[in-house]
Amino acid sequence: MAYKDILVFLDPTAEAGERVRFAASLAKTHGARLIGIDVSAPPAGKEAESEATVARMFAEATRQAAPPAVFVPPDKPGEADLFRHCVDLMIAPGPESLAREVIRAGALDRALLESGVPMLILPPDWTPGPVGDNIVIAWNAEREALRAVHDAMPLLERAKKVTIFSFSARAHGFKASSQRLADHLQRHGVAARVSDWTDTGDVSALEALFASLDTQDADLIVAGAFGHSRLYEGLFGGVSLDLMRQQSLPVLMSH
Repeated sequence: MAYKDILVFLDPTAEAGERVRFAASLAKTHGARLIGIDVSAPPAGKEAESEATVARMFAEATRQAAPPAVFVPPDKPGEADLFRHCVDLMIAPGPESLAREVIRAGALDRALLESGVPMLILPPDWTPGPVGDNIVIAWNAEREALRAVHDAMPLLERAKKVTIFSFSARAHGFKASSQRLADHLQRHGVAARVSDWTDTGDVSALEALFASLDTQDADLIVAGAFGHSRLYEGLFGGVSLDLMRQQSLPVLMSH
C-alpha cells in the first residue's frame, strides 16, 4: 500500500518550512501527489506578502523532491475543502506550534474532525529525520484506534519496528485484543510486538507511553483521536490532546 495524495497545511512560519520539506520527501517516497494548502491568516495589508512567502516555500520544497504538486492559495477555501476530502493523508503543525497564531481559526480542527482523513502532526520541537521506521501504536481496542491503524498501514508496512502499546487498569486488560491486532498486522506483512502496561494509579496513560522503552526510540505514534471538541482551541479532551501537545514525536491520528 502507499499514499497517493498527500496534503500539507502551509503557513509563513519557519516550522512550515520543515513541514513542507518532510511532506515533499514523503510524497516522493510513496509516488504521491503533494497538495499544499495555505491556511495562514495574515494581518490586514500583509496578505500578498504572506502568500508569496508560502508559495515560494512550497515551490522550493517540491522542486527539490520533485513530486507532482498543487498549490492552493488562501483565497480559495472552497477548493481547499474539496481537496481535503479526497486525499490519503494530511500533514499539520501541532496545537502548541508557532502556526497556531497565524492560521485561520478552526481550519485544522475541521480537517481532522470532518474530513475522514488521517492527520500526521509534527510537534514544534521535532528534529527533522525519519518518520515511520520505529512506530508505536497507542492501542485501546476502540474504533478510532483501529481506524488509525488502517490509515497508517502504508507506513506500518515499511516500518523496521512496530510496537502495540496498551494501558489498562487490569493486568493484561488489553492483552487479547492487542495480540489479535498483532495477528491482523501480520496478515499485512507487519511484524509487531505487544507491550502492555498495568495502570496502578502512579502514572497517566501518556506518562506510561513515554516511559516505555519501546517509545523512547520511536519516531512515530499512531493513535485514535477521541471526542468532538476543537483540538486547536484546547477543548479536545483527555489523552488525545495531551498526546498532541507533547513536544517531541510526530503523531498520526484518525477520528
